[in-house]
Amino acid sequence: MIDQDRMAARALRPIAADLEALSAIDRRRRLIPIAGRDFSSNDYLALSGSSVLRDAVTDAIARGVPVGSGGSRLLRGNHAEHAALEQEAAAFFGSEAALWFGSGFAANAALLATLPQRGDLIVHDTLIHASAHEGMRLARAPAVAAGHNDPQASEDAIARWRREGGTGSPWIAVESLYSMDGDRAPLDDWIVVADRHEAMLLIDEAHATGVFGPDGRGLAAAYEGRANVVTLRTCGKALGSEGALVCGPALVCDFLVNRARGFIFSTAPSPVMAAAVRAALRVLQDEPARRVRLAALVDYAGQKLGRMGATVSGSQILPLIVGDDGRAMTLAAKVQAAGFDVRGIRPPTVPAGTARLRISLTLNVDEAAIDGLADRLEQLL
Repeated sequence: MIDQDRMAARALRPIAADLEALSAIDRRRRLIPIAGRDFSSNDYLALSGSSVLRDAVTDAIARGVPVGSGGSRLLRGNHAEHAALEQEAAAFFGSEAALWFGSGFAANAALLATLPQRGDLIVHDTLIHASAHEGMRLARAPAVAAGHNDPQASEDAIARWRREGGTGSPWIAVESLYSMDGDRAPLDDWIVVADRHEAMLLIDEAHATGVFGPDGRGLAAAYEGRANVVTLRTCGKALGSEGALVCGPALVCDFLVNRARGFIFSTAPSPVMAAAVRAALRVLQDEPARRVRLAALVDYAGQKLGRMGATVSGSQILPLIVGDDGRAMTLAAKVQAAGFDVRGIRPPTVPAGTARLRISLTLNVDEAAIDGLADRLEQLL
């Protein structure tokens, strides 16, 4: 008789060794409960627990909107709430069309795995999100990294590819606001490069949507609707719900429906959540005071936390670079014990030697909470 326990132990031995190796270098992740004041979430406008979204969900259920979709969008999972969200999102952001995915990771991976074709080239910012790397791993086109926020480096990569015989189309992938440093991309320069080389520009607006731009339409709002621009707008951050909207030419969305395996073979997101996202978009238009208040907190925190060594990024994300992985996690644990939910971030999420506390500002805190965090950091540092 086969000893199944022994076989399983043999198969799991490399997995256990990998976890032990992560522990040895202070990089083993663990799930911890939510506690303390919120300095770690992406709920920038405090919508996730708001009465606005609760009422939208309650109303949707009362109207008979199902909680689950029951299937993929190409089967029976295509609910009227999905279509309504996509129509309203396209009109709000100014794109020709929009397509809703179950998560930002799924959407980002699908974009890069599906849109660039054989013979094309993907040029991406070296600090682009892990979801983009997952898509590039599955892509038909080769990918090259260019320096962070360096349009000239991307232009040089495209020119080099052309000299070496590249004949397809370049695809440039960037974020408008980077989630670990809080810095903005020079989108005006990226547009110039894309136009000059007849390239498509993919802009991940995950951390800018809802926070920046007219009506919270993001840092790429001025370029939405262009034939060579595709944007990704996640709904689980400032919009307080879940999923992600791909906005761009109708041809792009149609192609994703037909070729993006992450869309075709996934059960559709909850129709109730589609109703919640629709409500969140209305909040962006109707309640500009939320963005004004967040901007005031960003300015205040920059003054208080900048003295502690935090990078004053001008955005709601203020990293405090520590360097050593173990020290970063120890510092995070002490700050959490004092009642402030700040998380430590280590490689490979960030480059080696740049482990940090990622301080995130949301409308879930106020000036008094920022003062308390600054005081505790001063004691620790």
